[in-house]
Amino acid sequence: MDETLKQALVDRVAREPFARKLGLRLVDLRAGYSRVEMDFTSDLENIFGMAHGGAVFALMDEAFETAVNSHGTVAVALSMTVNYTAAAEPGSRLTAEAREMNRSRRTALYDIRVTDENGRLIATCQALAYRKGVPLPFIHGD
Repeated sequence: MDETLKQALVDRVAREPFARKLGLRLVDLRAGYSRVEMDFTSDLENIFGMAHGGAVFALMDEAFETAVNSHGTVAVALSMTVNYTAAAEPGSRLTAEAREMNRSRRTALYDIRVTDENGRLIATCQALAYRKGVPLPFIHGD
């Protein structure tokens, strides 16, 4: 993966307001692959004191967003199918890994898995993206 592209994506995530609000951290990025972490804090709880599904989804979406755009062209989600498999423990560190399964000129398919620090599977996701075929607008500064 081109280092300029990688640094541009890392910088964008670090400044992204939504990612900052949820404490999402991009910790690894390669072509077609991304790993994002989030600490499950009390402000991310649902009415039952468990990790809110929306917070877990946001973690998966951030991994998807960075993995699918790691090729340097704009790609956006067409669909995401999520399965929640276990409740995260309060205080746990959650990690989403997005892996490219298939990529064509116009679409890309990703497998995304969320685990806790003990390797316990929290959620899975299959995500389909539309690849617009235009360069990322922020690669050469912004």
